[in-house]
Amino acid sequence: MKRIWIGLAATLIASLAAAVLPDHVRITDDGRIHLGAPEPVPSPSAVAPTPESTSPPLTRDAVDEVIRTAVSAAGLDPEQGRPTVAAGAATNRTGWVAVREKTAAQSEMDAICADLERQGWTLNPNGDRPEASRSYKRGGWYLLVSARGKSQAPSTTSGLTDSQTYLTLTGLQLNLSDIPLPEITVRIG
Repeated sequence: MKRIWIGLAATLIASLAAAVLPDHVRITDDGRIHLGAPEPVPSPSAVAPTPESTSPPLTRDAVDEVIRTAVSAAGLDPEQGRPTVAAGAATNRTGWVAVREKTAAQSEMDAICADLERQGWTLNPNGDRPEASRSYKRGGWYLLVSARGKSQAPSTTSGLTDSQTYLTLTGLQLNLSDIPLPEITVRIG
């Protein structure tokens, strides 16, 4: 009975780790689960690196330009919204927000997402709900595109009417390789 509980606990831990840090969890063909730094020698079943993994690092200014270009491609004037982080305030985060009519926000979000993909951003489908938000990654940055209501409102923004929502792009520069993770190998079965 103890082995069953240990196996269930290990499966739960591995599942949570896969959900939180999908790039740091590997399951080999023999059922072993590896958490932490990638293996130095790739196994035959290893997935080929995505084009994003070889993208050069982007600067905040470059990401700001990506956001302006995507917003413009959606037929919006970037000046109709406002930045969520002041220029020069932080080099590892940026964003843009605008109040939009709910009836148009989804199609505007779809157009922004299409332009991000055209610009070479890789869709990260883990946990996204296409009708509410989508996240992308490229060059060490993650972009979240969202068309959600009041819960996404910055505190300095005025209230919304029932027919309005916020269209937001939030950019974060994350380097997950800086997070020290121990190498753990778990054998299930």
